[in-house]
Amino acid sequence: MIDEKTAWQAVADRDRSFDGKFVTGVLSTGIYCRPSCAARHPKRENVRFFAKAEQAEAAGLRACLRCCPNDVARDEAAVKAVVEAVRMAESSPKLDELADVTGYSPAHLQRIFKRETGLSPAAYARALRSERVKDALDGGASVTEAIYEAGYGSASSFYEDKRMGMQPSVWKNGGAGAMVRWASVETTLGPMMVAATDKGVCCLSFGEGEAELRGRFPKAELQQGGDDFQKLLGDVVAQVETPARPHNIPLDVQGTAFQEAVWQELRKIPEGETRSYADIAVAIGKPRAVRAVGSANGANHVAVLIPCHRVVRSDGAMGGYAYGLEIKQLLLEKEQG
Repeated sequence: MIDEKTAWQAVADRDRSFDGKFVTGVLSTGIYCRPSCAARHPKRENVRFFAKAEQAEAAGLRACLRCCPNDVARDEAAVKAVVEAVRMAESSPKLDELADVTGYSPAHLQRIFKRETGLSPAAYARALRSERVKDALDGGASVTEAIYEAGYGSASSFYEDKRMGMQPSVWKNGGAGAMVRWASVETTLGPMMVAATDKGVCCLSFGEGEAELRGRFPKAELQQGGDDFQKLLGDVVAQVETPARPHNIPLDVQGTAFQEAVWQELRKIPEGETRSYADIAVAIGKPRAVRAVGSANGANHVAVLIPCHRVVRSDGAMGGYAYGLEIKQLLLEKEQG
C-alpha cells in the first residue's frame, strides 16, 4: 500500500495511473472508488485507503456505480484490445465490431476508451491514420502512396476524415502548393497578424509579420489578403475585442493526436475562466503529462481562437505566453469583463 499522502494527492489529481493500486473508501457515503473517480471529492477526514477492494468491502463499503473500481483490470485489457484491433485493421473498425472484441456494450466501450485515452475509438483511429500519413510522407512517399499506406481506401476518404488540418503536401514540403493569405491589423492589444488558407485560420499572432509567417510556412505561397479576406479578418478582430460574443471562425491547423487533444480541451474553457496545465492533463486523460501539455500549448500558432492564454500555473501565477504576459493579462481581463 502506498503512503496516504501520495494516495490523497492521486485522488485530488484524479490520476488514472493509480487505478488498480488502491481504492478510496468514503465513510460518509459507504462507497469505495477508483482514485480517478469523477465524483465530487470527499472531505479528507471521511476517507480511508485500502490496498484491495476486498478490504473495503470487509469494512462494510460497496463499489461505486459511477467509476466501477472492480473493473480496472478488465477496462485496461479492453482498451489494449481496441488499440490493437485498430492498429491491425486495414480500415477503421466500427464501434459494434470493437465492442464484440471486448465483450462490452458499444456505449460502455466508448465511455471507458475515452476515459482512458482522451479520444473515442473513432477519433483514435483517425489520429492513427493521420499520423501514418505524416510518417509515410516523412519517409519520402508520395502523397497518394502515403494515403493508401495509411489504410485509406481513397484520397477522398482521407480528406473527409480530417478534423482540423492542411493537406498532406503542406506537411511534406513545408507548405509547398498551399496558398496562405494574410493581413496585419491594429487592435487594442497592439498589431495582430491573421493568416488563413481556404479552409480557415492557420495563424494568429501579435507583434509579428511576414517574416515570422514565412518561418512557419517556408514554402507556401504567401499573399496579402484582398477584399475577400476582410470578412474573415473582421470576424477575428471581433473575437479578440468582444470575446463574450460567439464567433464561429473556421480553423486550419494540424498537430499530433496529443496536441490536438490539448487544443480541443483549450477551446472548451469558458471565456473568463482559466485552467492549470495539470487540469488540462487530467481532462485529456493524461494526468502525468503536465510538461507535455505545456509543450502542446506552446506549439499552438492560433492565439485566442485556440485560447492558450487561459492556461495558468497551478499556484495561480500567470505562467508564460508567447506574445508577452501583458497581452495575456489583457486578454483575460477582456474575457472577465
